[in-house]
Amino acid sequence: MTEHFDLAIIGTGSGNSLVTPDFDDKRVAVIESGTFGGTCLNVGCIPTKMFVYAAEVAASVRGASRYGVDAEVTKVRWRDIRDRIFQRIDPIAEAGKDYRVTGPNTTAYLGRARFTGPRALTVGYPDGHTAELTADQVVIATGAHALVPPVLSGSGVPFHTSDTIMRIDELPEHLLVLGGGFIAAEMAHIFSGLGSKVTVIARGEKLLRHLDSEIAERFTRIAREQWDVRTDANVVAARADGEAVTLDLTDGTTVTGDLLLVATGRAPSTADLELEEAGVRTHTDGRVVVDRYGRTGVPGVWALGDCCSPYQLKHVANAEARAVAHNLVHPDDLRTLPHAHVPSAVFTAPQIATIGLTEDECRAQHRRHVVKVQSYGDTAYGWAMEDTTSVCKVIADPDTGLLLGAHVMGPQASSLIQPLIQAMSLGTPAQVVASDQYWIHPALAEVIENALLGLDLAEVYPKSPTP
Repeated sequence: MTEHFDLAIIGTGSGNSLVTPDFDDKRVAVIESGTFGGTCLNVGCIPTKMFVYAAEVAASVRGASRYGVDAEVTKVRWRDIRDRIFQRIDPIAEAGKDYRVTGPNTTAYLGRARFTGPRALTVGYPDGHTAELTADQVVIATGAHALVPPVLSGSGVPFHTSDTIMRIDELPEHLLVLGGGFIAAEMAHIFSGLGSKVTVIARGEKLLRHLDSEIAERFTRIAREQWDVRTDANVVAARADGEAVTLDLTDGTTVTGDLLLVATGRAPSTADLELEEAGVRTHTDGRVVVDRYGRTGVPGVWALGDCCSPYQLKHVANAEARAVAHNLVHPDDLRTLPHAHVPSAVFTAPQIATIGLTEDECRAQHRRHVVKVQSYGDTAYGWAMEDTTSVCKVIADPDTGLLLGAHVMGPQASSLIQPLIQAMSLGTPAQVVASDQYWIHPALAEVIENALLGLDLAEVYPKSPTP
């Protein structure tokens, strides 16, 4: 028997928030083949940042002597750290499932969805049976999954991805991290902060190479002081030697550790949805093709989040979900997916946050721009921290004063960048942000103020009236 619904949602990450009061009197199907809550709650943003916080506490203790405080980390209780995190997260995921199973006006299908027509689905369950359903509207919100290079996936060598490594039973003595992006940098920080030796193997010439090149170069230099960093390196072979994993690299060297983390990126989870049966198109990388409103091109079929977005970021998926939730019930008043001025952060050591254009992109676009790089160490709070490496880099249009990009590397970067996100989002000139409000002295935020004041800008912005 085929069930019919007003709305069918495939995926329970940000897609779960689509069940708004607008659907209180309608039938909604929620389809999930894994753990409720999506990547962020279960294997991404939230658990990783809880691990990061523990790692930063340990690192702070080890570095306390520079301030005249003699202290040491006598023990790291990995299992206690792990259990503190997942004993909070797992009940949330389970409660989310229970609510969709037993809650009002939703029917939960705990299996994998596949399209059989434009708005027709079959759900396959682990025990082999299937269910059929149709819906007036379908939202694809299946997220993404970890990518594993063929040299490892077919090697028989044991490895972890970010989906599994946070639940291991023991802290590794020597962790090998394959990859040079967000996940690799954060995991290297977590495990080194908690006491593991870390080797990072990256195919590019620097880590976090998607960032502004000056910031990426600065970070890579700092990373080399913390970890064994191998750049311009690819794995040509892998083997297990007893309890150890050995990787042969393209430069002729080998690295051996007792645990391997593969952090080479994530891909949209769309391959087995049989989208072609619905007529839904995809990009070459597997992302669902959507227009600026989240429509797929097939009437009544929408998509949001990592399965279609150019940004694999939870705050973007949430923002897209808010837009799609509105569009589902307001077909004559569609809202665009909010992709302007998207910020991001890497919770590594040091923390990095960024928004807008890089200096390289400004040059490539032949954009007139001015740049100021302000050191934390040139502010009073930076002195207190004995900081010698952290910076705030701002890029602006010299004629209008509008910010084109901002890049912060150092403690609390993800929070410090917020005034710059606000300035770009609201179109406030840098001069106004810097001069027309108080900046608490001697707070760390003065590094943002000083960076803005250091820009060489024309004084063409409107002055605030004198009280």
